[in-house]
Amino acid sequence: MDQALKMLRAVQWALLGSMALYVVLGTVVHPIQRSIDPTLSYIFTTLAVPVIGIIFVVRRTLVFRAEGSLANEPNEVVSLSQWRTGYIVTYALCEALALFGLMQRFLGARVEQSVPYYLGGFVLLLFFRPRQPGPD
Repeated sequence: MDQALKMLRAVQWALLGSMALYVVLGTVVHPIQRSIDPTLSYIFTTLAVPVIGIIFVVRRTLVFRAEGSLANEPNEVVSLSQWRTGYIVTYALCEALALFGLMQRFLGARVEQSVPYYLGGFVLLLFFRPRQPGPD
């Protein structure tokens, strides 16, 4: 259990660092700033909303259910695998949000248009830090 927790924390910090690199990359590369098609902006927003919903569904179905089993039996292989998978999928979806911001930036959007995606992914990833399952 401790090894899985350390691995998840390392993955979380690596992805937080990559999100910071996305912000730097999006501002340093200086893509040609032009007004992007509003339809494209709506598509990114429409995609971001279900991604956030899926994050919460994954946490409810994989992480919370496995935490209940791991509170009683900390080394149960199936529950530990579900718990770890739930966190990794959650982190990948948070990373996808930040990538939406980077894609918009490379398509020519202003920094202000990309910030909600960067910030959303970063805050969610930071908020969903792995915790040792235990009795509540």
